[in-house]
Amino acid sequence: MRVLHFVTGGFSGGATQVAIALVNAARDSGRIEPLLVLRRKWRTDPARIAELERAGMPVATVPGWSHAATIWSLVKLCRRFRPDVLVAHGFSEHLWGRYAGLLAKVPQLVHVEHNTRERYTPWRLRQALWLAKRTARIVGCSEGVRLRLLEMGMPADRTIAIPNGIRLDPYADADASVLSERIPGIVMTARFAKQKDHATLVRAVALLRDRGLRPPLLFAGGGKTTHRRPIEDLVEQLGLHDQVQFLGLCRDVPALLMQHRIFVLSTHYEGMPLALIEGMAAGCAVVGSAVPGVREVITDDVDGRLVAPGDPVALADALETVLTQPTQAARLGTAARATALTLHSRELMNQRYEDLFLSLAHPEAQAPS
Repeated sequence: MRVLHFVTGGFSGGATQVAIALVNAARDSGRIEPLLVLRRKWRTDPARIAELERAGMPVATVPGWSHAATIWSLVKLCRRFRPDVLVAHGFSEHLWGRYAGLLAKVPQLVHVEHNTRERYTPWRLRQALWLAKRTARIVGCSEGVRLRLLEMGMPADRTIAIPNGIRLDPYADADASVLSERIPGIVMTARFAKQKDHATLVRAVALLRDRGLRPPLLFAGGGKTTHRRPIEDLVEQLGLHDQVQFLGLCRDVPALLMQHRIFVLSTHYEGMPLALIEGMAAGCAVVGSAVPGVREVITDDVDGRLVAPGDPVALADALETVLTQPTQAARLGTAARATALTLHSRELMNQRYEDLFLSLAHPEAQAPS
């Protein structure tokens, strides 16, 4: 069977990472012939596309300068590739992808929602609900996203959750890196965007300094200059320039995480945060904002700490605990790694999606539930 994955070509978000992972998994399993289709944007990096092509990934692009151009180009691709299933990842690509799928008469459409908060205008929500009636499955990348989809009016009988997963191999040596022997620093790997709350973490670190604690803070990730520059200015205003580093895009995130004790995801909203799962797989003591998507990953004081979003005092309190109580930090790090290994492997995610695609393409082969 053939499965086409349609997603943004921005490369900065989790939707593209998940789509790439599913295409690679299909290539490895041999049960599905996949095709990755990227919607080109002004920031789409041609070098990243060339990198995928060199790795042997079946990849194509469609223009993103207008919705009509996107849909028509994708229709033509569908007619050539003839997918059994079209998977449209993320907002607003899931709208244009499914319109193209309907026009090309693709047998089964799947919508994957990757966040709990998207820019749905009333008109776009009406479009999404109209398309939902013609969509075989609507997938939330976490239980929190599934519940949000139901609140929006998506059909309960076709709306499911498949949690995101990560590659665990790069973190195989995490157990050998004892937490107490790591750099007593804080890492946050996240793009600079409206969604992420770097500012609250910076303010929490300033509060820690006032309490006599000066841990290094490393920000790894790209994103927009318009979102990064205010954080750089805040660091200067608070006199933290000697503690805070802006690393930009980091090509070896596992090594960075396994060298440090603490991972923080300070955020306004999430779907299923891959960066947080990576911090857990690395055996870090993790601290996250208690928003949907994060709450499904961390159990407070069991395998991490949850703090009120946008509250620098609460975040500073949690960080002070893991910085000054090494036994508790080690306990949290060990439990976090166990959670990641058990519940959030990419293999488990891939298998769930493959089972879904095969069940849609061959419903007669499925045993009754």
